[in-house]
Amino acid sequence: MSKSNKNKRSQGQVRQSQILSTFGPGAMVDLPKHSVLISGLNHWSGDRRRIFEERLAARVAEILQVNYVKLYAPPVHEQDPKAPRNGINVFTFPTWFLAQVKETWPKANEQGKLVPGKIYRTRPLLPWGNLVRGEYLSSEKKSIPVVPVRFVQACVKGHISDIDWYRFVHNDSENKCRGQLWLDEGGSGNDFAEIYVRCEACKKRRPLADATVRNGKVLGPCQGHRPWLGSFAQEPFCIRESTGLPEYNRLLVRSASNAYFSQVLSVISLPDSDAALQKAVNSVYEDFLKNITTLEQLALVKSLMSKVSTNLEGFSNEAVWQEIERRQNGQVNQHKSIKQVEIETLLSSAIQIGEDVPEGDFHARSRTLDNLQPAFSSRIERIVLVDRLREVIAQVGFTRFEAEMPDIDGELDISVRRAALDIETTWVPAIENRGEGVFIAFRKEAIEEWSKREAVKKRERELSRGFDIWCARKGIDQEKEKIKFPGVKYTMLHSLSHLLIVAVSLECGYAASSIRERIYAGDTGYGILLYTGSSGSEGTLGGLVEVGKRIEYHLEVAIEQGRLCSNDPVCAQHRPDNEQEERFLHGSACHGCLLIAETSCERRNEFLDRALVVSTVEGLGAEFFPE
Repeated sequence: MSKSNKNKRSQGQVRQSQILSTFGPGAMVDLPKHSVLISGLNHWSGDRRRIFEERLAARVAEILQVNYVKLYAPPVHEQDPKAPRNGINVFTFPTWFLAQVKETWPKANEQGKLVPGKIYRTRPLLPWGNLVRGEYLSSEKKSIPVVPVRFVQACVKGHISDIDWYRFVHNDSENKCRGQLWLDEGGSGNDFAEIYVRCEACKKRRPLADATVRNGKVLGPCQGHRPWLGSFAQEPFCIRESTGLPEYNRLLVRSASNAYFSQVLSVISLPDSDAALQKAVNSVYEDFLKNITTLEQLALVKSLMSKVSTNLEGFSNEAVWQEIERRQNGQVNQHKSIKQVEIETLLSSAIQIGEDVPEGDFHARSRTLDNLQPAFSSRIERIVLVDRLREVIAQVGFTRFEAEMPDIDGELDISVRRAALDIETTWVPAIENRGEGVFIAFRKEAIEEWSKREAVKKRERELSRGFDIWCARKGIDQEKEKIKFPGVKYTMLHSLSHLLIVAVSLECGYAASSIRERIYAGDTGYGILLYTGSSGSEGTLGGLVEVGKRIEYHLEVAIEQGRLCSNDPVCAQHRPDNEQEERFLHGSACHGCLLIAETSCERRNEFLDRALVVSTVEGLGAEFFPE
């Protein structure tokens, strides 16, 4: 949507949650008549709702290396036609197009017969400047519709730009030929070896497969183009940190699944001693308190503004001022990792956590373990029924080609590569989801004892070798990029979580894709949190809490289902370090047993092995739950 035309109708709509995951800044979107690039935050307009989550905002600021970051929900569509236009701006991308003509190459000779050999469908390849009113003007002066070319170039840091098709077809950056280009496609059009770019003037012709060579330099070094931030938002250098050498462009298909990987962080809002004060300040901070600089000004505002005095009733001016001052300075109350704070709260000795009020963010209660059978009671320490929880998710950046995910503690490293959402980031898009869940804590001594068994150590070595091969194939320097195998304990809990999600979904009323996981595998403790998260009320229907009251039954079902896969014995016999199969992050795991919807998994269906949970037909002896 152009900023200059406020009355122009929007070109499309997406959900707020999709903005953070699929259609965020820098993402390519196919609209009915256009292909566009979602703009950066500097081109978003309209009122935005502030979201308060101190722990998340502080961690995002640390990652982006700025003093303070605010969280705002993406702008919503304005229903009033007379109101100023708001929303998210987009830019036309790519700016090369294909005319929808029906021609073949080679063309027929003078006798009307086709030249012997392979026949290709061919279409004119045109830059934006050669179009007339957005269409191709043929030699017969007919206006022909065009579609965006489906090939662009990008690098792993998120930079993206149009391919210099003249340079590509002539294989020479100095060549000045600007003849009409054609795209010749043979077969179904999906084989790069059967797609050629041809220059009509000098007869040069080159296969697109040349641009797909691994570690090739055909498309030239990346120039740091960031068109989602504006026409002149270009970084001067694009260097690979591990080598210090220039980063080169790669061929990218616009609609491919590796065109956009959003980097997000999420936290579960937890109660603390200052929750009531923070909630009261939240209600009036943006409108009345954020610009206050002294205690005297606060007293004056409270005396003049009835809304402020009403909302802050019961809190002293000194306490309110300390909270305002802390926010203005960007201070945070704790420096623990995201997941450490959560599991400490879930493992607390309190029978009830949080207040059971309709507007509350978190309420949980532990259930008795008296009815657990010995196989479970010796391994399970605590079961917590989470009646109400609030999850806040914020986007901090994105990548292309390769995903960069938080580590097992829920943290993103400061040094990981990411494309910027704004030229100068002062806020990031965020959403809040309401839901319910069930938490299972496992006895630390049981997991430690299991991990010391020789069969488990042997399996861990195999999984670790597979991870090392995967890093080598991706060109990842594990030492420089501080990447390490998450460990057999995490892999076991992660695999059990997937088995449990499938088993629980059959009875709780939620689809398996609506249940999400959070795996805790650190020094503080070990546990699995299964929860629902929805921007509406769908995630708070009570199904998971009811399941939690008899979770041992579902554990039995999950374990029984995990023993045999429909793809056994092939699945059970898979070795993660097998270079022929190229499934280096999986042990005994496939679509028949452990792989679930990626919206549910916190690790994109990686680091899975049911042989660590139950005994398979391979009989490795590394299972946490014996027969």
